[in-house]
Amino acid sequence: TQKNKATMAHICALKARLAQLKRELIASESKKGGGKGEGFDVQKTGDARIGFIGFPSVGKSTLLSKMTSTHSEVAAYEFTTLTCVPGVVNYRGAKLQMLDLPGIIEGAKDGKGRGRQIIAVARTCSLILIVLDVVKPLQHKLIIERELDGFGIRLNKSQPDIVIRKKDRGG
Repeated sequence: TQKNKATMAHICALKARLAQLKRELIASESKKGGGKGEGFDVQKTGDARIGFIGFPSVGKSTLLSKMTSTHSEVAAYEFTTLTCVPGVVNYRGAKLQMLDLPGIIEGAKDGKGRGRQIIAVARTCSLILIVLDVVKPLQHKLIIERELDGFGIRLNKSQPDIVIRKKDRGG
């Protein structure tokens, strides 16, 4: 089709419709959140949110079951917990929501395993409790800190100084 005044309106309408359909497709994909990522969307309740993060089979589920009345499945094999399991504990009048997150592995920040989903939930927590294995505590701690730092979660570091100055004019 030749481009002229008569056909330009029709071509522009088609391009606008195509752009709208692309936006709808992207929006529907983002709502899915990865397809099989059920259980990671936990509604925030209580005064604070505590996330248990650590390697597989280090005792996160056992710790949650002992501290709250929630039953989190415990087994002898790794990756028993596949979704986020919430529990609530009352401590001195404060309701603390505790989240048993699935085990994190090295390379989680690069998308290995379900690392990105786990770290996204950890980002919403008021406190991150790192649960470590007794055999290799320092190695695992450094790996987990590196994975969290890759997503901008700074542990045990002070917030950066941010100064805002008003200018009379200009940028």
